[in-house]
Amino acid sequence: MRQKKKSQKISAMCVIAGGILWGCISIFVKRLTAGGCSSLQIAMIRGIFGATMMAGYLLIKDRRLLRIRLRDIWIFVGTGIISLALFNWCYFSAIQQSQASVAVVLLYTSPIFVMLMSAVFFQEPITKRKVAALLMAFAGCVLVAGLLGGDYRLSLHVLLLGIGSGFFYATYSIFGRVALRRYDTLTVTAYTFLFATLGTLPMGDLPGVGRLLAADPKMILWCLGIAFFCTVLPYLFYTSGLQGLEAGKAAVLATVEPLVGTVIGVALFGEPFGLMKAMGILCILAAVVILR
Repeated sequence: MRQKKKSQKISAMCVIAGGILWGCISIFVKRLTAGGCSSLQIAMIRGIFGATMMAGYLLIKDRRLLRIRLRDIWIFVGTGIISLALFNWCYFSAIQQSQASVAVVLLYTSPIFVMLMSAVFFQEPITKRKVAALLMAFAGCVLVAGLLGGDYRLSLHVLLLGIGSGFFYATYSIFGRVALRRYDTLTVTAYTFLFATLGTLPMGDLPGVGRLLAADPKMILWCLGIAFFCTVLPYLFYTSGLQGLEAGKAAVLATVEPLVGTVIGVALFGEPFGLMKAMGILCILAAVVILR
């Protein structure tokens, strides 16, 4: 029992670490956007650079981890195209068309979807503690985004993009759990990025990205940064955490992302910070403590 609790704590720490790294993504999105990249191109960049990093690592570490069965391709279509590519497009579009903190709070409708889908597909119980943590986390996200008592007006277009990002993000916890029953964490992550790339290539204008990078070689560093720090590492952490946690619990723990996103938005982008956001941060931290 003690060993199980220790394993769950390590898994929880992995999920939280993933959430922290995801919270830093607006730094890279804003810079790549300023460099002329569209939301689809940024999604494609994450996939290409992330898949290249993972494939290179596995070729050196253990090539057997690159083997998958053809009948399981649907799983990686789910984790890569549905969960990552579509999520990226919705999320980055929301960031570009609104405040970073607003995009983050809309993204974190995802625990609601995860909890409901996990109950249906994995028979995970919806406990009072989970519901309480979910409500606190979502309330915290709303406060952090300044949607109560603020001057920000949320357009229907941004709302749909944000909820879409939350839904597609939530499906990773479902497809990821299925994939982990058959494959190693490294294999799941590598093929997720590969299929995400395949999903964005037709619309991402790869030659256009090439021209942007050729015109400003420093952009390559930002591409490497978003791929390593906000794609490869957090997905490895989160996927590893899913092995020892219920999907619903993991989704709520990952709500540390808006906390980090808010701090970055205030510190780097000059977004407003007041009592409401402070209360929101406390609510998110309380939700994490409840599920510790």
